Amino acid sequence: MPGSKAEGTTPTAAERGKARAVLNRLRERYPEIGTALDYDNPWQLLVVTILSAQTTDENVNRVAPALFERYPSPNDLAEADQEEVEQIVYSTGFFRQKSESIIRMSQDIVDHHHGEVPRALDKLVELRGVGRKTASVVLAEVWDIPAVAVDTHVKRVTKRLGLTEQEDPVKIETDLRALYPRKDWSGLSMRFIQFGRDICEARKPLCGACELFSLCEWPHRFERAGKTPG
Repeated sequence: MPGSKAEGTTPTAAERGKARAVLNRLRERYPEIGTALDYDNPWQLLVVTILSAQTTDENVNRVAPALFERYPSPNDLAEADQEEVEQIVYSTGFFRQKSESIIRMSQDIVDHHHGEVPRALDKLVELRGVGRKTASVVLAEVWDIPAVAVDTHVKRVTKRLGLTEQEDPVKIETDLRALYPRKDWSGLSMRFIQFGRDICEARKPLCGACELFSLCEWPHRFERAGKTPG
């Protein structure tokens, strides 16, 4: 049985049908999907996902090799000098906050989980610097554990498509969990994210080339596509 949306209602058959149609088209575009971030283990994915906030995956992938060469394990990063970490991750932006976050996260993994990344959402979000989005990315990407990650791309695309009216990421996650069966959660966010990067951009969406145009509810889609409503 489907769960409830953030507002407390159960998705209608039409709403679930539309959600299914969206995912089917995204699967045609992206048969295989995964993060573009480079990593070798769950802890590294946690680190690079934290670093990826407010920057590109390419920027993170450029600094990650030097970071992990200097600090190859959670134990090493947990004991790191923050200023040294800041120098390595400087180009990713917000380097002080990010350096503090990945150091504290590593400390928590060492102190509370024997150096191993936990495989549960509630345990992951207890780690300092790890929010639901980062935790969900790791669960779905590393272990294929059903999870829905909501970032700015997921928020933008799902709102334009009319899959949610919510602004809060947790409420958007709730709506998507209600619309899609659990078996579809793992690859869901990555497909929305990649589509947001490739087609449904924030400022200049390529509506004229969008295979989801007929399912979209964004009021400016016709203008962007050079089409006439009706």
